[in-house]
Amino acid sequence: MPRSQEEIRKDINYDESKVPAFELPSPLERPDGGRVTTAYEWVNRRRGEVLDFYKKEVYGQLPPRPDKIRFETLSVRDDALDNTAIRKEIRIHLEMNGAGSHSFVMLLYIPKNAKLPPPVFLGLNFKGNHATTDETDVMMTGRNIAGELVEPEGHAVQVHRWQFRETIRRGYASATACYHDIYPDFCSEEGWHRCVYGLFYPEEPAESIHKHASSISAWAWGLSRMLDCLENEPSVDASKAVVHGHSRLGKTALWAGATDPRFRLVISNDSGCGGAALFKRCFGENLEAILALAPYWFVSGLQRYINNEAALPFDQHWLISLIAPRPVCIASATEDLWADPKGEFLSGVYASEVYRLFGAEGLGTDAMPPPDQPVTGEISYHLRTGKHDQTRGDWLHYWDLAGKLFGR
Repeated sequence: MPRSQEEIRKDINYDESKVPAFELPSPLERPDGGRVTTAYEWVNRRRGEVLDFYKKEVYGQLPPRPDKIRFETLSVRDDALDNTAIRKEIRIHLEMNGAGSHSFVMLLYIPKNAKLPPPVFLGLNFKGNHATTDETDVMMTGRNIAGELVEPEGHAVQVHRWQFRETIRRGYASATACYHDIYPDFCSEEGWHRCVYGLFYPEEPAESIHKHASSISAWAWGLSRMLDCLENEPSVDASKAVVHGHSRLGKTALWAGATDPRFRLVISNDSGCGGAALFKRCFGENLEAILALAPYWFVSGLQRYINNEAALPFDQHWLISLIAPRPVCIASATEDLWADPKGEFLSGVYASEVYRLFGAEGLGTDAMPPPDQPVTGEISYHLRTGKHDQTRGDWLHYWDLAGKLFGR
């Protein structure tokens, strides 16, 4: 019988001396016993094998592109954010022939006086578009399975996580949508059909869908559809897109970056177990804890490794490797032991061997840096002082990375 969350949490390990000895399989080791030694072989052979492995064993298949996709501009305001930005609200319509439609609303801020179309930060939010901004006339989004607003009183409650004004001031656009409107984040059998999966598997039982799909794949797919929309927005340079996410949406950002090479920079903020952190360390949140909380975040087959992480034939440095040679940023927080900052850092360390195939250093160090002293390479890492959150301190590093990448 599965244990309760309370029972599981009592046994969570926060003691480095109790981290089990573990062996990390290299993503460069081929199933036939050989080893990848060139970037060509990684790109044309091994990377596809690793990606397929993740689709089968961890996050599941992403849905295909819908039969029809169209973008409806709902509102435009040219004096947003104290007359520094153009604000658009765009409904993304997704349609399958014979299977109905699904839609969600993207909030987009664009620097008003940009001489050239700017790069764009792109991420999902937790509590609705209205929670990300202090502009009170933004449409309220984010609905549960019953169609009710998740945060009806939530205007501006997560403004600090988005930093729209400073992002605009630095010359970047920024776009967001609520993840509930793509796949409602509630543990319910109904959820599999009251989301984007309802377009593709309307008659398939929820248990069957869960074998090959997950909410994280649905959310990552939604990020790619947002990028499709931005590619049709002439006032934004969608070829310079940065995908970012916090916590479970940090896991999502990594998977989106792994599955969609259009994302030029990938940012994972406090993503923890099932994100950047190594499973095999069994430090902080582990497989038993995360799958008891939200089994639908991953495919159902991952449950066979509960309390058996040592048997995993992979670990999350493989996920980071899938993004190579594009830059990726892994962020942790000193008080967020649940997310295992050291395990997140080590994923960057061990993914670096794939980056080296491309003549890049990757992380460039195996010594974990002190708090608030970022390590910046093709793989970047920073450990912010504080709790599980996404703050201005994190954004300072993200803006810096985007500036280096895009020459701004």
